Amino acid sequence: MKMKKSGFVAVVIGASLLSGVVMAQELTGTLKKIKDSGSVTLGVRDSSIPFSYLDDKQSYQGYSIDLCLRTVTAIQRQLGLVALKVKMNPVTSATRIPLMANGTIDLECGSTTNNVERQNQVAFAPTTFVTANRLLAKKSANITKLDDMKGKTLVSTAGTSNLKQVTALNAERKLGMNILAAKDHAEAFLMVETGRAVAFAMDDILLSSLAASSKSPNDYVITKESLSVEPYGIMLRRGDEPFKKAVDTAVINLMKSGEINRIYAKWFQSPIPPKGINLSIPMSDQLKAVIAKPTDSGDPATYAAVPAAQKK
Repeated sequence: MKMKKSGFVAVVIGASLLSGVVMAQELTGTLKKIKDSGSVTLGVRDSSIPFSYLDDKQSYQGYSIDLCLRTVTAIQRQLGLVALKVKMNPVTSATRIPLMANGTIDLECGSTTNNVERQNQVAFAPTTFVTANRLLAKKSANITKLDDMKGKTLVSTAGTSNLKQVTALNAERKLGMNILAAKDHAEAFLMVETGRAVAFAMDDILLSSLAASSKSPNDYVITKESLSVEPYGIMLRRGDEPFKKAVDTAVINLMKSGEINRIYAKWFQSPIPPKGINLSIPMSDQLKAVIAKPTDSGDPATYAAVPAAQKK
């Protein structure tokens, strides 16, 4: 399902999809807000390929959006609503948490890392992707690890855990890097493409997608050195347990049914818009472990320890 960009973008999920009944207990929090308003607002990204992004027709789509739409359908069924309007509200790395906290968005469907620090502000559904913080640079720059960036210009995206981490490592290792903050991932990549930065620090899956979609994909390399483990999850408001239970149940059901595997294959192992590029990225052992045993843990150690049976 595609979502057109025009500030808020609304679509109605019709009654034909539903067969639920109204919840017997008195509703509170976000569930009450959704039922009373007949609408739910999703926070979406413009350039987090292939999770949440705008294609050439200015339509929002991606892996995270598909997962969110399945979750919304489950919530609509739970509430017994014959129709539910879905509003798309663009967010950035810097605005996503404030817009969640102030009630502007109900679910954030992007590429947001679940970590212990953020759990003090927001909540997360069970993890639906696991990636790592790495560097992207042009092959001609000969960057193989962070220490190769000593005295050079590094860019990352404002409001991300990646930016915070490389800033701390810069001071800790006395690298003397000039660190720039871009407004979004597309701008950060453009800074490397045009030579305004030597490298871009970000989650490797996003770096791979941006490079693959660029004018000259073979010009870029991503470092093998992993600076951190980054588990992604759908973000929601903290302290709203009935809503979190509804979201968690919907996501876990996608995992148990195997539907998440089909959604994964659609976005990571098939041609995707707008250019029909196939990222050809197999599901990681870490994500397979999460699907087998769902978790909303923000502790990187949870994802680093892959069961021996799943290691290649």
